[in-house]
Amino acid sequence: MLEKLRSIEEKFNALELRMQDSEVYSDPVLYAKIAREQKEIQPVVDAFRRFEKAQRDMEGAKELLSDPDFKEMAQEEFETAQAESEKISEELKFLLLPRDPNDDKNVIIEIRGGAGGDEAALFANSLYRMYSMYAESRKWKVEIANLNDTELGGIKEVSFMIQGDGAYSRLKFESGVHRVQRVPETEASGRIHTSTVTVAVLAEMEEVDFEINQTDLNIDTFRASGAGGQHVNKTESAIRITHLPTGTVVECQDERSQHKNRERAMKILASRLYEEECRKQAAEQAAERKGQVGTGDRSERIRTYNYPQGRLTDHRIGLTLYKLEQILNGALDEVIDALIMADRAEKLKVSQDG
Repeated sequence: MLEKLRSIEEKFNALELRMQDSEVYSDPVLYAKIAREQKEIQPVVDAFRRFEKAQRDMEGAKELLSDPDFKEMAQEEFETAQAESEKISEELKFLLLPRDPNDDKNVIIEIRGGAGGDEAALFANSLYRMYSMYAESRKWKVEIANLNDTELGGIKEVSFMIQGDGAYSRLKFESGVHRVQRVPETEASGRIHTSTVTVAVLAEMEEVDFEINQTDLNIDTFRASGAGGQHVNKTESAIRITHLPTGTVVECQDERSQHKNRERAMKILASRLYEEECRKQAAEQAAERKGQVGTGDRSERIRTYNYPQGRLTDHRIGLTLYKLEQILNGALDEVIDALIMADRAEKLKVSQDG
């Protein structure tokens, strides 16, 4: 492991030198590419340097152990440095796991009401609000691509993009069926109803990332309509793209510009087709999927939101938190951090077993 870490540090230093080269920093595209490459390995290099410092501290303390005047202090320093060294060693094992190449990408989230009619649509709106507030807390940008709402203030379906550093790495485990248990306002007897909402999280793909044959597309334009039929657009700026080989349909009508709607719809289409391709490959490698926390199976029930008890349960990792109100107001970090740690631990186990 040490040899690998030293070679990563050497690569980091070489990239740093290249960024100081006049030919590189005068070329914005090349400079950005090298800076991105350096940023990807920086956490490993930082941790490795902390590890080496802890090792040096251990050696320094060891030399003082034979001196009676400093023995007690040296012993304490040695144990502190040793504990730090062991902690960083574990951290490095996680950092050296293969990275998901999509982790730095923006995300497209699609939320659809499932079983439960109006109640499911209302909860779909709650989830859209939760993700929007979480994005806001991280200074990420949210852009709606398509919204189909209900008269009661619910959402039948919504597609939106979240643009921000590492957005996909934080939100990729949200794909699946989200179940809500609560008493609807219209329920006179006070019975708890169970409804479901489906969430799909896609890494944003450019057309260049996933090549699409233009002859496979059927593109329609239509007039966009806003919430509840209001704000009707008088021009045909909304776009519907059908990918004929797969039957995948994408609609985009939030922008007033037909060109912008088409550009966004193509990104969503590329992202969906990429996800489907990944799903097929994963199905072919079913044995490897046993070690995944779950990043794409939309039929998998992943989480329950129980309103009467103020409880959230993530079924994949057995996490239960009695902080439902805070979580629905965007305080998702505790849940997301636990999912990331569980996924890393499983991957580490698989890599060691292998």
